[in-house]
Amino acid sequence: MSILGRNQLRQIAVLVETDNSWGRNVVQGVADYARKFAQWNLLIDPRDQSQGWSLPDRWHGDGIIARVSTPLHLDEIARSGLPAVNVDNVFENQEGVGQVTTDEHSLAAMALAHFRERGFVHFAYFAPPSHEYSKKGAQAFFAAVTAEEHDCHIYRPGYRGGRRISRDEEHNRIHRWLSHLPKPVAVLAVDARRGRQLAEICSLERISVPDEVAILAGDTDEFLCNLSSPPLSSIEVASQRIGHEAAMLLDRMMHGEAAPSDPLRIQPVRVLARQSTDVLSIDDPMIVQALRFIQTHAFRGISVDDVLREVPVSRRYLELQFKKRIGRLPAEEIRRLRLERGRDLLTQSDLSVEAIAAACGYAGATQFGVAFRKHFGNTPLAFRRQLLRTS
Repeated sequence: MSILGRNQLRQIAVLVETDNSWGRNVVQGVADYARKFAQWNLLIDPRDQSQGWSLPDRWHGDGIIARVSTPLHLDEIARSGLPAVNVDNVFENQEGVGQVTTDEHSLAAMALAHFRERGFVHFAYFAPPSHEYSKKGAQAFFAAVTAEEHDCHIYRPGYRGGRRISRDEEHNRIHRWLSHLPKPVAVLAVDARRGRQLAEICSLERISVPDEVAILAGDTDEFLCNLSSPPLSSIEVASQRIGHEAAMLLDRMMHGEAAPSDPLRIQPVRVLARQSTDVLSIDDPMIVQALRFIQTHAFRGISVDDVLREVPVSRRYLELQFKKRIGRLPAEEIRRLRLERGRDLLTQSDLSVEAIAAACGYAGATQFGVAFRKHFGNTPLAFRRQLLRTS
């Protein structure tokens, strides 16, 4: 039964490619919503001979959820006359089409924070020209980096998306770009496939990853990230939730609600740190020692005084260097690590809030809850309930 109490079986086309983790998770989110709240029959990932999706002639449906990446997709949706929700951001603010997509600004801030806590001051963004994704990711990362008064080097090879170039030519263009980047440099790649491509070229050209070039993929594909050498750090985007929210929005639209004028932007979940960013790009051994101590002992209830007993520097020097190199004070770094561990345990375990608070180094659930809400804008229990609604 749908959320609006109707029982009829509806035909829904899910025009999202399922040959990568992101697409499969989006489809899974749609399927989970349909199973729990609606009577839907799903048409999954129909493709024509060109491997682009298209609606079969004999299909007569009630709604569409699609990753819209070309004008042809928009034309097909318009011709269908059906309520539709877009789960990508290549085309935004299309009249009559709902949209649920990743919040690119939150993703950029998460990536930058991951790099900054490792001491990087040089940054770059890698996304070869393509119609598969928009330029909004590059724009958001550039804005985040330059807001902190650092330079951000965008890969611009001088040709447009859709142009076919040889593998060797593409390799040479990327290598030239890498050669001119200041080192060490932290690179955010638009997705796992491009991150792995960058790691392969670094390996062939004997550029050390992560010591010279640290690579973070802008989404997570477990197969590609773990297959890469070294394994790729990646951002876990909430793709299953995107599918769930898209299905919920489509359900409302099929029952007469107008498409929202603004996209629903879903925050990414977390950074999955692997070897490709496992480095501290800091030339002060005392600060490196302090960071390693915090990373090792943050969950044991340590304070800045414990750090100062480990590292023979003054509090003022420690705070100035932390602020300069990672953008946070030592106390803020301890708190950040504790709260991110708390968020991960809320996501991945059934532990009580009290047990999670203890595992993160807090004196009790109340202290943990106050800090969690201040940092994430939600209580631990509310955060977990939100996860359960979309799982």
